[in-house]
Amino acid sequence: MTTTMRVLAVDDEPPALDELAFLLRSHPAISAVVTANNASDALRAMQDGGPHEPGFDVVLLDIRMPGLDGLELAKVLVNFARPPAVVFVTAHDDRAVDAYDLGAVDYLLKPVRADRLDESLRRVMLLRDAASATPEDEVIPVELAGITTMLTRSSVHWVEAQGDYARLHTRDDSHLVRIPLSTLESRWSEAGFVRIHRSYLVALRLITQLRLTPSGYVVIVDNRELPVSRRHTRELKDRLVRTAKAGWTR
Repeated sequence: MTTTMRVLAVDDEPPALDELAFLLRSHPAISAVVTANNASDALRAMQDGGPHEPGFDVVLLDIRMPGLDGLELAKVLVNFARPPAVVFVTAHDDRAVDAYDLGAVDYLLKPVRADRLDESLRRVMLLRDAASATPEDEVIPVELAGITTMLTRSSVHWVEAQGDYARLHTRDDSHLVRIPLSTLESRWSEAGFVRIHRSYLVALRLITQLRLTPSGYVVIVDNRELPVSRRHTRELKDRLVRTAKAGWTR
């Protein structure tokens, strides 16, 4: 596992920024810490090194800042050729769903505890190293018995919406993550996941049956019936037919 990272910390409150920088510089996995008081300074810091200098591995962002706030800055960062991981650091917990919808690795509440910061940086390193090893397969950090593990997208068979969360079902287990189903639908569409219902997203390759029941269509995944809503039935049938034809022509 890679052991050093370059970090950019962004906060418009000097005492909070100083404390965060102190914690980061005390961490053994951090090789460099740069600070910025607002989004404009942060973008300038990311461009100062030029194309041949290493970028930042992770940006720790305060959400509520004057001018461009943290969420808006994160939307800019995702368009970078090599976007850094984003961890939000805020005194408020009312924007967590928006943060995870943008693909944030973590969401830390102020005052930041050293152990929670350590856990966030561990997630960043795991994600970065897993992505470099298997770039074609997205990885998702999940909590299990107080331990963060990395779940690959290819191991997920179907996903169930649970409010602002999603439950990822694998062959033998399930994991609750704070990511809306709509976000996974857009991110995983090209990987063969299809929406069959407002509450369900499934891996198309694992559907073994589509059948009509008295209450409507259902699909069978892992020997389990999942409902197909009327508005998604036509698209699902078309996808299944196209997938079958592609298999015949190989």
